[in-house]
Amino acid sequence: MAHFDVVVIGGGQAGLGIGYYLRAAGRKFVIFERGRVGETWRTQRWDSFAVNTPNWANCLPGEVYDGAEPDGFYHRDELVDYFEDYVAKLALPVFEGVTVTGVDVIGGGFRVTCEDADGVVDTVTATNIVVASGMMQAPKISRMRERFPESLLELHASDYRSPETLPPGAVVVVGAGQSGCQISVDLINAGREVYLCTSKVGRLRRRYRQRDVVDWGEDMGFWNVSVGELPDPAIEFAVQPQVSGVGRFGSTLSLQSMARDGVHLMGRLSDVEDGVLKTDDSLAEHIAFADERSAEFIRMIEDWISSSGVSAEPIEDDPNDLPAGPEVAESGITELDLEAAGVGSVIWCTGFTAEFDWIHAGVTDENGRPIHKRGISSVPGIYFLGFPWLHSRKSGIIHGIDEDARFVAEAIAART
Repeated sequence: MAHFDVVVIGGGQAGLGIGYYLRAAGRKFVIFERGRVGETWRTQRWDSFAVNTPNWANCLPGEVYDGAEPDGFYHRDELVDYFEDYVAKLALPVFEGVTVTGVDVIGGGFRVTCEDADGVVDTVTATNIVVASGMMQAPKISRMRERFPESLLELHASDYRSPETLPPGAVVVVGAGQSGCQISVDLINAGREVYLCTSKVGRLRRRYRQRDVVDWGEDMGFWNVSVGELPDPAIEFAVQPQVSGVGRFGSTLSLQSMARDGVHLMGRLSDVEDGVLKTDDSLAEHIAFADERSAEFIRMIEDWISSSGVSAEPIEDDPNDLPAGPEVAESGITELDLEAAGVGSVIWCTGFTAEFDWIHAGVTDENGRPIHKRGISSVPGIYFLGFPWLHSRKSGIIHGIDEDARFVAEAIAART
């Protein structure tokens, strides 16, 4: 039975990030990935998908972006290529097609049970475990799906690839987070009729004063805000804001801009009865909430410019960021006869869930969430990495992996 100082579970940005520091420390370690390197980016993103953060913010530990478009946005395939090149350059010990099915405490360490693509089961032991599998392990879909007519194709956002892969007809999109809005735009640009069941989600203007909002956030220390500094603990569980990386400089997404382009806006899905989709009347609230979050961030930028004394470019026009008038919500609908509207498919953009019951060590709370402090779990020797708000606002994006991975690697060194 092979023994390692560290077993890393997950070969995405978090697993590769900790691999960099474990390699630098001379650790004997292995990275197990159930699919291929960057599997969720490969299989849970659609064909036109672009990363939502600019290229300069998507570097793994030890790397600095040196390409021609630091303010551009990687296409899905470009990011996967970058991950593969990173593994090859560092000679990271990644084993693909290996699913970890169990982690058990034995003595002062752990036994890790694995199964490969051929169903062969094996075990290794480790002094430390780093869970870098992320929170996007399984699609989360409402039981409401059972109320839709069986004739419709229903799929989760992670299974959507392009408008051409859907049956003919209109499309109902449920959920107005990043995926829901971006997929709606993808569909409407292809000439599809789209009905979007909205939800209460903030949004960000893509560029302001000739700079990306991620750049402004970096200067203002916005991304470094820690969990303990949040004015409202509920922010930790908020949906990621509406924004898109599609286009040379990405683009601003707003419910009103999508309505202008032809998307039919609805409130939050409440029922499907006899082939009629029904929503509540919360559309106006959803639009107002998103507009206020965008305006709030712009005020933060202006306050920072004023207090820091930095120079800034003039404010440019962005039609997609203009606050919505009352007519946008008034034009929304709350009932949709699916057959009469010619709906052929439903896409659930309702997020993901993660289960950690394969870790037999009591590392989760009553809601199934990992118990940890900055990635250090309540069980000595088990660590978490790559989770939203692991430590700060940037923990959930590639930009935050370096800092979090370095901290976890130092904690492993201190324990060992």
